[in-house]
Amino acid sequence: MDCMKGFHQNGFKPNFLKLLRIICHMGIYEYTRMPFGIKNAPAHFQRMMETIFLDEIPEGWMVLYIDDIIIYAETWEDHVQYIDRVASKCTPINLKISLEKCNFGQKELLALGHKVLGLSLAIDQNKVAAVLQKPVPRNIKEMQYFLGFASYYRNHVKHFAHMTSSLYKLCSKDVVF
Repeated sequence: MDCMKGFHQNGFKPNFLKLLRIICHMGIYEYTRMPFGIKNAPAHFQRMMETIFLDEIPEGWMVLYIDDIIIYAETWEDHVQYIDRVASKCTPINLKISLEKCNFGQKELLALGHKVLGLSLAIDQNKVAAVLQKPVPRNIKEMQYFLGFASYYRNHVKHFAHMTSSLYKLCSKDVVF
């Protein structure tokens, strides 16, 4: 499930509005909703979602990631019940869900670069294909990008630290690439 226009559903306390004023030739404008691009917006929105679903998260059938809600259940009946519980939390506070972006009753899904199937987690093969098509890193920045991407999947690679130690050495200041 995906919250519709996630950050824009999140209002501000009045004393915070003045911090996001925009002054231009047409006047002074204030955001009344959280705009995209503010440094701490994702953390604030995540905290808001965790507060809303404080009772549901410990039960273990829900995962929240910013404006995405992943619900998993062993039976269709439980799945429908959990969806209803999420909806019952969203409705009173006017938190809107984008039905166009929702997928219900899926056996597997792609989330955050992973393929989730039941209780197993695998690397999204589209991400692997994208890396294989990239040229070999030619400088420190490109190597850092590659290592950052690879590190995201380190739990899927046995002896990752050992395998990448020589690549990390290439990122030090004294090394000529």
